[in-house]
Amino acid sequence: MKTDFAATRDQIRELDRIAISEYGMDGLILMENAGRWCARVAARMLGGTEGKKATIVCGPGNNGGDGFVVARHLSNWGANVGVLLLARVEDVLRGSQEAAANLRIILNMGIAAREISSAEEAAQAIRECAGSDLLVDALLGTGTHGEIREPFFAAINAINECACPVLAVDVPSGLDCNTGEPLGTAVRADRTVTFVLNKVGFTQPKAREYTGQVEVAEISIPRAAIERLLAAARGVPPRSS
Repeated sequence: MKTDFAATRDQIRELDRIAISEYGMDGLILMENAGRWCARVAARMLGGTEGKKATIVCGPGNNGGDGFVVARHLSNWGANVGVLLLARVEDVLRGSQEAAANLRIILNMGIAAREISSAEEAAQAIRECAGSDLLVDALLGTGTHGEIREPFFAAINAINECACPVLAVDVPSGLDCNTGEPLGTAVRADRTVTFVLNKVGFTQPKAREYTGQVEVAEISIPRAAIERLLAAARGVPPRSS
């Protein structure tokens, strides 16, 4: 669905709620669609996946879950994939059911998730991956607010020191999607794949230095739900079907 409307984090959260609770969509479907779209963009950035090296830097939540989906598809397409996880595997497996399911899949595929718990480990691990052909930022999502804490702060700064191209999943980690301002620090991505609708913060002039080129991914949220949100935001009745 093409629209120039840019949403806030609360509006995106409401769309997710409507899709799951009112339409009966499974969160796994949304995560799969989001991650696969990002994987396709990653493949384009790599100029083909066979034999290429991609590092996926994942957080403990659903943004990390999207990253696990990216890792699975890139591996299936012949890339040499490494996953850095800023959490304990066992904690993710006990957390969000969608992220847990996708982490379990990549582990069963033989894709190791390197656990990172400290700022020093995060910076060192990312520096070791500086020779990757692509780095995928799946650390923190649109719900992030407040100052970025360790080890995420160090990880973000280390990503920014890498010379390889960076793809951000949904939002560059550390960037407030409502204001377009960094929360102390933020990933400077070459491209950002954001989901469902553009984010209001991305329309701010300074945000471009963090988002790079923005692509909006359609992840199967029902069109009627999006039109309802747009109508409420604009104070006009939704377009009849």
